[in-house]
Amino acid sequence: MRLIIQKDYQTLSQWAAQYVAARIKEAKPSARKPFVLGLPTGSSPLGMYDALVELYNKKEVSFKHVVTFNMDEYVGLAENHPESYHTFMWDNFFSHINIDKKNVNILNGNAKNLDAECANYEKKIEKAGGIDLFLGGVGPDGHIAFNEPGSSLVSKTRVKTLTKDTIIANSRFFGGNIKKVPKTALTVGVQTIMNAREVLILVNGHNKARALAHGVEGGISQMWTISALQMHPKGIIVADESACGELKLQTYRYYKDIEKKNLDPKSIETAKSIETTKSVEVTPKK
Repeated sequence: MRLIIQKDYQTLSQWAAQYVAARIKEAKPSARKPFVLGLPTGSSPLGMYDALVELYNKKEVSFKHVVTFNMDEYVGLAENHPESYHTFMWDNFFSHINIDKKNVNILNGNAKNLDAECANYEKKIEKAGGIDLFLGGVGPDGHIAFNEPGSSLVSKTRVKTLTKDTIIANSRFFGGNIKKVPKTALTVGVQTIMNAREVLILVNGHNKARALAHGVEGGISQMWTISALQMHPKGIIVADESACGELKLQTYRYYKDIEKKNLDPKSIETAKSIETTKSVEVTPKK
Protein backbone atom coordinates (compact mmCIF):
# COMPACT_ATOMS: atom_id res chain seq x y z
CA MET A 1 0.00 0.00 0.00
CA ARG A 2 1.21 3.48 -0.82
CA LEU A 3 0.47 6.57 1.24
CA ILE A 4 0.75 9.84 -0.67
CA ILE A 5 0.83 12.90 1.58
CA GLN A 6 -0.20 16.22 0.06
CA LYS A 7 -0.18 19.57 1.81
CA ASP A 8 -3.89 20.37 1.47
CA TYR A 9 -7.19 19.36 -0.12
CA GLN A 10 -6.49 21.28 -3.33
CA THR A 11 -3.21 19.54 -4.06
CA LEU A 12 -4.71 16.20 -3.01
CA SER A 13 -7.52 16.70 -5.53
CA GLN A 14 -5.11 17.77 -8.27
CA TRP A 15 -2.86 14.78 -7.65
CA ALA A 16 -5.78 12.35 -7.78
CA ALA A 17 -7.17 13.88 -10.99
CA GLN A 18 -3.79 13.75 -12.69
CA TYR A 19 -3.40 10.15 -11.62
CA VAL A 20 -6.80 9.14 -12.99
CA ALA A 21 -6.15 10.95 -16.27
CA ALA A 22 -2.76 9.27 -16.57
CA ARG A 23 -4.22 5.82 -16.05
CA ILE A 24 -6.91 6.43 -18.67
CA LYS A 25 -4.42 7.68 -21.23
CA GLU A 26 -2.00 4.85 -20.52
CA ALA A 27 -4.76 2.30 -21.19
CA LYS A 28 -5.59 3.85 -24.59
CA PRO A 29 -9.23 2.78 -24.24
CA SER A 30 -11.41 1.96 -27.22
CA ALA A 31 -15.04 1.04 -27.85
CA ARG A 32 -14.01 -2.62 -27.77
CA LYS A 33 -11.81 -2.30 -24.70
CA PRO A 34 -12.93 0.64 -22.52
CA PHE A 35 -11.32 1.81 -19.30
CA VAL A 36 -13.54 0.86 -16.35
CA LEU A 37 -13.65 3.35 -13.51
CA GLY A 38 -15.29 2.99 -10.10
CA LEU A 39 -16.54 6.30 -8.70
CA PRO A 40 -17.60 7.73 -5.33
CA THR A 41 -19.92 10.52 -4.24
CA GLY A 42 -19.72 12.77 -1.18
CA SER A 43 -17.61 15.82 -0.46
CA SER A 44 -14.18 14.17 -0.74
CA PRO A 45 -14.10 13.69 -4.54
CA LEU A 46 -15.59 17.06 -5.50
CA GLY A 47 -12.19 18.73 -5.94
CA MET A 48 -10.95 15.80 -7.99
CA TYR A 49 -14.01 15.94 -10.24
CA ASP A 50 -13.49 19.67 -10.79
CA ALA A 51 -9.85 19.01 -11.69
CA LEU A 52 -10.80 16.20 -14.08
CA VAL A 53 -13.30 18.48 -15.82
CA GLU A 54 -10.54 21.04 -16.19
CA LEU A 55 -8.23 18.44 -17.71
CA TYR A 56 -11.01 17.41 -20.09
CA ASN A 57 -11.59 21.03 -21.14
CA LYS A 58 -7.86 21.32 -21.84
CA LYS A 59 -8.17 18.20 -24.02
CA GLU A 60 -5.71 16.36 -21.80
CA VAL A 61 -8.07 13.44 -21.22
CA SER A 62 -11.15 11.98 -22.91
CA PHE A 63 -13.92 9.94 -21.32
CA LYS A 64 -15.40 8.76 -24.63
CA HIS A 65 -14.38 5.16 -24.00
CA VAL A 66 -14.66 5.14 -20.19
CA VAL A 67 -17.25 2.97 -18.45
CA THR A 68 -18.17 3.94 -14.88
CA PHE A 69 -19.68 2.13 -11.92
CA ASN A 70 -20.72 4.20 -8.93
CA MET A 71 -20.26 2.92 -5.41
CA ASP A 72 -23.74 3.38 -4.01
CA GLU A 73 -27.19 4.92 -4.08
CA TYR A 74 -29.92 5.61 -1.54
CA VAL A 75 -32.98 3.38 -1.46
CA GLY A 76 -36.24 5.16 -2.16
CA LEU A 77 -35.01 8.47 -3.59
CA ALA A 78 -36.10 9.29 -7.12
CA GLU A 79 -33.22 9.51 -9.58
CA ASN A 80 -33.96 13.22 -10.08
CA HIS A 81 -34.11 13.94 -6.34
CA PRO A 82 -31.56 16.71 -5.58
CA GLU A 83 -29.77 14.46 -3.08
CA SER A 84 -29.75 11.24 -5.12
CA TYR A 85 -26.34 10.06 -6.23
CA HIS A 86 -27.60 10.03 -9.81
CA THR A 87 -28.16 13.78 -9.53
CA PHE A 88 -24.85 14.28 -7.74
CA MET A 89 -22.84 12.57 -10.47
CA TRP A 90 -24.51 14.34 -13.38
CA ASP A 91 -24.41 17.74 -11.70
CA ASN A 92 -20.81 17.51 -10.56
CA PHE A 93 -19.12 15.44 -13.22
CA PHE A 94 -20.86 13.58 -16.03
CA SER A 95 -22.65 16.56 -17.60
CA HIS A 96 -19.31 18.37 -17.93
CA ILE A 97 -17.38 15.67 -19.83
CA ASN A 98 -17.84 13.61 -22.99
CA ILE A 99 -18.94 10.38 -21.34
CA ASP A 100 -21.54 8.29 -23.18
CA LYS A 101 -24.67 7.96 -21.04
CA LYS A 102 -24.91 4.26 -21.85
CA ASN A 103 -21.50 3.78 -20.22
CA VAL A 104 -22.69 5.18 -16.87
CA ASN A 105 -23.78 2.60 -14.29
CA ILE A 106 -25.42 3.65 -11.02
CA LEU A 107 -27.41 1.38 -8.74
CA ASN A 108 -31.19 1.76 -8.91
CA GLY A 109 -32.48 2.41 -5.41
CA ASN A 110 -36.06 2.10 -6.67
CA ALA A 111 -35.75 -1.32 -8.27
CA LYS A 112 -38.65 -3.66 -7.54
CA ASN A 113 -36.22 -6.36 -6.42
CA LEU A 114 -33.28 -4.75 -4.65
CA ASP A 115 -31.41 -8.01 -4.15
CA ALA A 116 -31.66 -8.77 -7.86
CA GLU A 117 -30.50 -5.24 -8.67
CA CYS A 118 -27.38 -5.80 -6.56
CA ALA A 119 -26.66 -9.21 -8.09
CA ASN A 120 -27.06 -7.80 -11.60
CA TYR A 121 -24.69 -4.95 -10.76
CA GLU A 122 -21.96 -7.45 -9.92
CA LYS A 123 -22.66 -9.24 -13.21
CA LYS A 124 -22.39 -5.96 -15.12
CA ILE A 125 -18.99 -5.28 -13.57
CA GLU A 126 -17.84 -8.77 -14.50
CA LYS A 127 -19.17 -8.40 -18.04
CA ALA A 128 -17.28 -5.11 -18.38
CA GLY A 129 -14.07 -6.97 -17.62
CA GLY A 130 -13.74 -5.83 -14.02
CA ILE A 131 -12.88 -2.40 -12.69
CA ASP A 132 -9.49 -0.99 -13.65
CA LEU A 133 -9.37 1.75 -11.02
CA PHE A 134 -11.78 2.17 -8.12
CA LEU A 135 -11.82 5.58 -6.48
CA GLY A 136 -13.29 6.21 -3.05
CA GLY A 137 -13.52 8.44 -0.04
CA VAL A 138 -13.67 7.39 3.58
CA GLY A 139 -15.90 8.27 6.50
CA PRO A 140 -14.68 9.34 9.95
CA ASP A 141 -15.43 5.81 11.16
CA GLY A 142 -13.34 4.30 8.37
CA HIS A 143 -16.18 3.19 6.13
CA ILE A 144 -15.76 3.00 2.36
CA ALA A 145 -18.93 3.35 0.26
CA PHE A 146 -21.66 2.31 2.74
CA ASN A 147 -19.55 -0.51 4.16
CA GLU A 148 -19.79 0.70 7.71
CA PRO A 149 -18.08 -0.78 10.81
CA GLY A 150 -18.84 -4.47 11.05
CA SER A 151 -19.23 -4.99 7.29
CA SER A 152 -17.77 -8.22 5.99
CA LEU A 153 -14.48 -7.76 4.18
CA VAL A 154 -15.66 -10.30 1.59
CA SER A 155 -19.01 -8.55 1.01
CA LYS A 156 -20.41 -7.91 -2.46
CA THR A 157 -22.98 -5.40 -3.69
CA ARG A 158 -26.01 -5.51 -1.39
CA VAL A 159 -28.70 -3.65 0.53
CA LYS A 160 -27.27 -1.98 3.65
CA THR A 161 -28.98 -0.43 6.65
CA LEU A 162 -27.26 2.84 7.52
CA THR A 163 -25.97 3.51 11.01
CA LYS A 164 -27.22 6.43 13.05
CA ASP A 165 -23.82 8.11 12.77
CA THR A 166 -23.97 7.97 8.97
CA ILE A 167 -27.54 9.25 8.92
CA ILE A 168 -26.58 12.15 11.16
CA ALA A 169 -23.47 12.91 9.08
CA ASN A 170 -25.47 12.86 5.82
CA SER A 171 -28.27 14.99 7.23
CA ARG A 172 -26.21 18.06 6.28
CA PHE A 173 -27.28 17.35 2.69
CA PHE A 174 -30.94 17.19 3.76
CA GLY A 175 -31.18 20.54 5.51
CA GLY A 176 -29.99 19.05 8.78
CA ASN A 177 -33.16 16.98 9.10
CA ILE A 178 -32.25 13.36 9.88
CA LYS A 179 -35.85 12.30 9.22
CA LYS A 180 -35.33 13.09 5.53
CA VAL A 181 -32.23 10.91 5.20
CA PRO A 182 -32.96 7.44 3.77
CA LYS A 183 -32.30 4.66 6.25
CA THR A 184 -31.06 2.13 3.70
CA ALA A 185 -28.86 2.19 0.62
CA LEU A 186 -27.46 -0.05 -2.08
CA THR A 187 -23.69 -0.32 -1.96
CA VAL A 188 -20.85 -2.20 -3.55
CA GLY A 189 -19.13 -4.49 -1.07
CA VAL A 190 -15.62 -4.39 0.31
CA GLN A 191 -14.69 -7.35 -1.89
CA THR A 192 -16.21 -5.61 -4.92
CA ILE A 193 -13.80 -2.74 -4.35
CA MET A 194 -10.86 -5.02 -3.59
CA ASN A 195 -11.45 -6.94 -6.83
CA ALA A 196 -10.50 -3.82 -8.81
CA ARG A 197 -7.06 -3.90 -10.37
CA GLU A 198 -6.18 -0.70 -8.54
CA VAL A 199 -7.82 1.25 -5.69
CA LEU A 200 -7.27 4.91 -4.83
CA ILE A 201 -8.79 6.29 -1.61
CA LEU A 202 -8.99 10.02 -0.83
CA VAL A 203 -8.65 11.03 2.82
CA ASN A 204 -8.92 14.70 3.72
CA GLY A 205 -9.50 16.71 6.86
CA HIS A 206 -8.76 16.27 10.55
CA ASN A 207 -12.06 14.47 11.10
CA LYS A 208 -10.68 11.59 8.99
CA ALA A 209 -7.43 11.34 10.97
CA ARG A 210 -8.48 8.35 13.10
CA ALA A 211 -9.67 6.51 10.02
CA LEU A 212 -6.36 7.09 8.27
CA ALA A 213 -4.38 5.93 11.30
CA HIS A 214 -6.40 2.72 11.52
CA GLY A 215 -6.12 2.19 7.78
CA VAL A 216 -2.35 2.59 7.70
CA GLU A 217 -1.14 1.52 11.15
CA GLY A 218 -3.91 -0.68 12.52
CA GLY A 219 -4.61 -4.33 11.91
CA ILE A 220 -6.99 -5.48 9.20
CA SER A 221 -10.46 -5.36 10.71
CA GLN A 222 -14.09 -5.27 9.61
CA MET A 223 -14.54 -2.48 12.15
CA TRP A 224 -12.40 -0.18 9.97
CA THR A 225 -13.14 -1.18 6.39
CA ILE A 226 -10.42 1.17 5.08
CA SER A 227 -7.94 -1.31 6.59
CA ALA A 228 -8.82 -3.84 3.88
CA LEU A 229 -6.72 -1.74 1.52
CA GLN A 230 -3.63 -3.17 3.21
CA MET A 231 -4.37 -6.44 1.41
CA HIS A 232 -4.55 -4.88 -2.05
CA PRO A 233 -1.43 -5.21 -4.21
CA LYS A 234 -2.06 -1.82 -5.79
CA GLY A 235 -3.79 0.14 -3.05
CA ILE A 236 -3.10 3.85 -2.74
CA ILE A 237 -4.22 6.36 -0.13
CA VAL A 238 -3.73 10.05 -0.90
CA ALA A 239 -4.17 12.19 2.20
CA ASP A 240 -3.71 15.82 3.13
CA GLU A 241 -1.65 16.99 6.09
CA SER A 242 -4.75 17.55 8.21
CA ALA A 243 -5.71 13.89 7.91
CA CYS A 244 -2.28 12.77 9.18
CA GLY A 245 -2.78 14.16 12.69
CA GLU A 246 -3.26 10.76 14.35
CA LEU A 247 -0.38 8.97 12.63
CA LYS A 248 2.59 8.06 14.77
CA LEU A 249 5.50 10.39 14.18
CA GLN A 250 7.70 7.58 12.90
CA THR A 251 4.98 6.49 10.47
CA TYR A 252 4.58 10.00 9.15
CA ARG A 253 8.34 10.43 8.80
CA TYR A 254 8.67 7.07 7.09
CA TYR A 255 6.26 7.92 4.32
CA LYS A 256 7.67 11.42 3.94
CA ASP A 257 11.21 10.06 3.89
CA ILE A 258 10.56 7.67 1.02
CA GLU A 259 8.95 10.46 -1.00
CA LYS A 260 12.30 11.39 -2.42
CA LYS A 261 11.22 12.49 -5.87
CA ASN A 262 8.52 14.83 -7.06
CA LEU A 263 6.95 13.01 -9.98
CA ASP A 264 4.23 14.13 -12.32
CA PRO A 265 1.60 11.32 -12.14
CA LYS A 266 1.14 11.78 -15.87
CA SER A 267 4.52 10.09 -16.27
CA ILE A 268 3.22 6.55 -16.00
CA GLU A 269 6.43 4.90 -17.10
CA THR A 270 8.27 6.63 -14.25
CA ALA A 271 5.54 5.75 -11.78
CA LYS A 272 5.72 2.10 -12.84
CA SER A 273 9.32 1.93 -11.69
CA ILE A 274 8.32 2.65 -8.11
CA GLU A 275 7.57 -0.33 -5.88
CA THR A 276 3.96 -0.43 -4.76
CA THR A 277 5.13 -0.44 -1.15
CA LYS A 278 6.67 2.99 -1.58
CA SER A 279 5.07 6.40 -1.55
CA VAL A 280 5.70 9.31 -3.85
CA GLU A 281 4.55 12.86 -3.32
CA VAL A 282 3.60 14.54 -6.54
CA THR A 283 3.46 18.25 -7.21
CA PRO A 284 0.84 18.61 -9.96
CA LYS A 285 1.55 20.92 -12.84
CA LYS A 286 -0.48 24.09 -12.91
